[in-house]
Formats: sequence, C-alpha cells, structure tokens
Amino acid sequence: MCLVSGPPDCGKSMFLAWLVEHATEPDTEAARRVHALVPLSGHSVSTVAWQLAEQLEVSARTPGELLSVLARDPRRTVIVLPDLHESAEPARIEELACALAAFAHVRVILETRVPSAALVAAGPAVMDLAAPQWTDAHRYAAWAAAQHARHEAATHPGAQAPMDLDDPASVCGADPVAITTAYESATESHGGLRTAWLRSGASVSRPQDPASRALVLWSALGDDADPRMENELGGLAREAEWRVRWRRVRGDVTPPWPGPARGLSACRGELVGTVAVLDHQGVVRLVSDSDGRPKGRLHHPVPGVVAVAAAGEDLVAVLDRHGRLTLQKPPAASRPSGIAGLLEAGPSPWETLTEQAARHASGPALAGTSTSLAVGSTEGTVHVLTAKDAATNGVSTTLHDGAVTALALVEPAEDCLLVYSGGQDGQVRLWDPDRDPLHTPIAERACEVTALAAAPLDGGVALATGWADGLVEYSVTGTDPDGRVRRFRPGPPVRALCALPGGDLLIGTDESLIRLEPA
Repeated sequence: MCLVSGPPDCGKSMFLAWLVEHATEPDTEAARRVHALVPLSGHSVSTVAWQLAEQLEVSARTPGELLSVLARDPRRTVIVLPDLHESAEPARIEELACALAAFAHVRVILETRVPSAALVAAGPAVMDLAAPQWTDAHRYAAWAAAQHARHEAATHPGAQAPMDLDDPASVCGADPVAITTAYESATESHGGLRTAWLRSGASVSRPQDPASRALVLWSALGDDADPRMENELGGLAREAEWRVRWRRVRGDVTPPWPGPARGLSACRGELVGTVAVLDHQGVVRLVSDSDGRPKGRLHHPVPGVVAVAAAGEDLVAVLDRHGRLTLQKPPAASRPSGIAGLLEAGPSPWETLTEQAARHASGPALAGTSTSLAVGSTEGTVHVLTAKDAATNGVSTTLHDGAVTALALVEPAEDCLLVYSGGQDGQVRLWDPDRDPLHTPIAERACEVTALAAAPLDGGVALATGWADGLVEYSVTGTDPDGRVRRFRPGPPVRALCALPGGDLLIGTDESLIRLEPA
C-alpha cells in the first residue's frame, strides 16, 4: 500500500488524476497499469466493493465476496482510492483497503489528509505532499493562485431534491451511492425496496437509466414487499429490455424459494413445463416454469454436485466434482411395470451412455438433449455422445485454453446438433460434432463463462451466456437481422441459466430464481 497524504489544496487529487490518466492509456505496460479507480467521497464500504467488482470484471456483493474472488485471481491488480477523508465509512474502507493490500498481487494507492493509526500500523509507503521534496515552491504558488480563481468563478450547484426511500421513482432516479448509504443506515423496510436494493448490489449502483434500475429492483423484490411496489416498478421498467414474469428470492414463502440455484435444466417428455433446480447441497428440486411452484424433488441428493441436465427417457443426469455421472427418474415420471418392467431390467441405452460420458468428465460442465449428452474437461476438451451410439467413444474436440466451465446443447432441426461451450478463457465456442469447430469464438470477454443455455426458436436459436462479472447476455440467431444482444445483471453472481420454449430466460443465483421475458 501507498498512502498519499497532505493538507487540503496541496495537490493530492491533481497528482492522482495525472497518475491514473497516464496509467490507463491503451499502450501502458503491465507493470504501470491502474486497473480500478473509486473516488471515495460519499461512499460506504459496500458501494466501494460494488464499484471495484464492476471495474475488475468480477461479481461480488460484499467486501468479503470481493476479497474471496481476488484471492483466487493471481493477476497483478492496482487499485486507486482517493478521498478517504470524505467517505461515509472511513474506518471500514480502511479495513478493506488493508485486506486488499495484504494480497501479494494487489497494490493499493489510498489518499487521505491525515493517515489514521490503523493505516500507519499496516506499514505502508507514505507520500506526504506537504513534505518539501515533493513540491516546487514557485510552481505551487502559481498553481494555487489559479485554483483559487477557479473556485471563485465556479457556481455552486443547488441542493438536490430530497430522496424518498419509499418511492420507487425517486429511488431509481437518485444518486445510487446516496441511496445505498441511506438504506444501509435505515431500519425500516421501505416497502421492500431496501432489501431489494441491497440484494441487487452493484447492479443498481452502476450507471444506467431509471428503467433498467427499476427492472433490477423488480426482479429482487421479496414476497413480503408492499404489493404496490411490483406494479410501480413494472411501470417504471416499461422501457427496459426485459419484463419479469416471476421471481423467487431468499426468504420467500408463497411459493417458497427453492434455494440457491447452482444448476438449471428444463425437463422433457412427461415433465415438460418443469425445471430441475440444483442447489449447493446436491438436492435437485423440481419447480413449475410457469410460476416457480414446487413439484417435488429427486429422491437422492448427490454430495459435491456441480451440474444437472435433463436427459432422454424422462431422466435427469447429475454430475459431481469427481466426474461421477448418475441418472435419476423424477417421482412424477411413469415407470414400466409387469412384463415390460422385467424386460427393461438391464442397463438402458441412457445408462450405458452415461457410463461412457463419465470417462471424459473432469470439469463442472454438463448438458443434455433427448438424444445426446455432453461433458467437458479441465483441459478444454468437449466430449459428445448420443443414445444411438452409446457403445462408441463418441466425438471429442478441444475448444478452450483452460477448463470448460459451461455447456449447452440444442437440436434446431432433425439430425442436427449444436454444441455451445464456455470456458475459463472467457470464450464461447460453437461446434457441430459432424464438422470441425469454428476457428473463432462467437463471443469473448475478459472474464470466465459461468453458465450457458440454448433453446430452438422458430427459425433460430436463443443463446444465453452468464459471465463471472455478473452479466447475462441473450441473443437469438437466425431471426434478428441486427444481431441484438439483450443484457441483464441480477446483482448476485450468475450460477445457472435455462432457456425456455418461447424465448423466456430463467436465471439462477445463490439469492434468487428469476424468469425474464424479452420486451
């Protein structure tokens, strides 16, 4: 850590502005690059964590989550935090800054007028701009005179309109840092807006229009919120890219929240209209895709589970972190009895296919259709098997530099299978197993892919991608000549996606399950 200190008007802000300007130019060498800048004036520790997460392209709703994410990412990271003395929570932001600087790969430049004892005890380098070695007296006198003239000529902005924390329109149009600070210190629920705002985290604090902010709050409302809030937020979100069909958030009772969603898959056959929701303990719950109401669960939890996929024959495939694949039949699915049951007592084609696929699974990626199953490896290889050739080794190809982190399969036409894969390398690849894969990714960003979902639509394919920074991107190929990409950030990290028939999208996080309809 480096502390930049000194009395008012000694040039601290000017110095840091110069530093950041030159350290963020495109050709800046890695050792001199600044990766994040958060002026701390008015900020709480939560809003600092949210803005750092957005700029560093990770998803984190709390300081603890931010620290956890950065601890796993060894890349050099330089963070500049000016104006600590003007923040809303100096002591807590100091604690976060010290925790960040404790990582060997993180550098923190923190500006404050007078360093506290806690900061000094952390042993930072100190650059006190009041010290004579940092200032040329003649040039400083000229600069100070110019600064004084500018201050005299400046017009002082009028007082902002008071914020009404109970009014969705006021909340969505106000300064998000001020709203966050007010909600953090409030004790009332404000009709459910306070909980929805703090649950949404960085998604509501980032620059955006009021309609987009209203959409995020609408998706995060709990069932204990004032019923009027949903209608008001829905009205404010009319110009947004999505509509909220329904949502279930942590704490909901009617219908109940199904728990953290670590995997999602739309069931087929007799269970059409049902979605399998995998939680953090290996329990697979079944919910109605029309309203999120519970429809049972699979009989056997799978400890250490990482993925779930609906398969053929009304089966659900579950993959654990050791690469073991198991098949389960949901309670509502019919089972053969009598002579038919005895004739099918041996291994089914799907059981054979699953056994073959498990030999190639070493990562968290799994996807299925009514005839096919795909798994990924930590080396970037995707392996696809179909029920027609379950006794063979199937087809494999290497698509990623690093682990395969997400898969989606779609059958847009008879005898046609498309494989979408996402990787640790931040690429989304498209592959037809009957052909060589495309040489270039169809999407690429500077963060890991966390979830993929695809579904056939009339004349095209709907594809949804979840990224490690909390962004969801959705597009329809073949029907949209403009190649429009719709975006949404629920706030919590995106763990799972499910593309539903008709084009709706189901988003799963540790806090919520949300069904969105394209506007």
